Amino acid sequence: MHRQLPWTVGNFVILILIGTLQLSAQNTAQIDRLDPALDAIIASDTAIEKVASGFQFTEGPVWDLAGFLFFTDINAAVINQWFPGRRVVPVLGPAAFTEKDLTVAGVPGANGLTIDREGRLAACDQGHRVVSRVEKDGKITVLADRYQGKRFNSPNDLVYKSDGALYFTDPPYGLEREDLDRKKEQPVNGVYRITSGKVELLVKDLPRPNGIAFSPDEKYIYIDNSEPQKLFLRYDVNPDGTLSHRTVFHDVTSSPEPGLPDGLKVDQRGNVYGAGPGGIWIFSPTGKHLGTIRVPEVAANCAWGDKDGQTLYITATTSLYRIRLKIPGIRPY
Repeated sequence: MHRQLPWTVGNFVILILIGTLQLSAQNTAQIDRLDPALDAIIASDTAIEKVASGFQFTEGPVWDLAGFLFFTDINAAVINQWFPGRRVVPVLGPAAFTEKDLTVAGVPGANGLTIDREGRLAACDQGHRVVSRVEKDGKITVLADRYQGKRFNSPNDLVYKSDGALYFTDPPYGLEREDLDRKKEQPVNGVYRITSGKVELLVKDLPRPNGIAFSPDEKYIYIDNSEPQKLFLRYDVNPDGTLSHRTVFHDVTSSPEPGLPDGLKVDQRGNVYGAGPGGIWIFSPTGKHLGTIRVPEVAANCAWGDKDGQTLYITATTSLYRIRLKIPGIRPY
């Protein structure tokens, strides 16, 4: 039998103090340093800066060489530009990412973004359940919308390989009832590759594939699985571009903090940065957890920006954050 303790003024004071401390911890940006190796990545006096806020659900950051950051506001169905020191400018949507028919996912907007070697923006348009590209004249080209005649679930994140192949994940998160949604056509939640217009299914046994990024030498590709197991995974990239030999790079299933494995990026020395419980987890190339960049909201993705590629931009729920690092990141161009 549970024994009820008597309540006193002291009890209430303690509860208020605990609640205040918890709220303070949740609303503080900080860096958890778990390994001395993190000192080579983040200087001891580095601060985390909030640069924009007031959005519904931020995702898909990617830096354009013209000097600004693209990022998505998924629920608002908008792709934004953020110029350092200036306001956010919506550049695409919501009309480009909404339709009123049964082909549309439950969540209307684009998710992950990247840029090809010609400087064109490519998007996982989960609202239309396609992977698309914005041409130089502003027109949208659908790169892929189906595999074996069936519509994708809701493309989530994407990355180009140096040979021009585009790899992307396709969980059911954009569908209103996810796997149980009547609009779901694919029998799996897959990882695909687009090569010369051809779509290939590379991975079909993950419940919730999400973030995706290559190692610097492209010998490996990192893909995380958001749930039920919260896993950062690594695959060998075969000479023909297919994937094999899956290993668990790091398992964060036991973490009680809010957030799931989500967007992934890699720096030029092979360290991996993944949105996960509590913030952006930083791993060594061997999978050792070196530290976590904590922001006051649930982090969804990150990307390298600024002229030297040493600023990490973080999309986290309603806001955009950034932090200066010592090592440049791998960018998609």
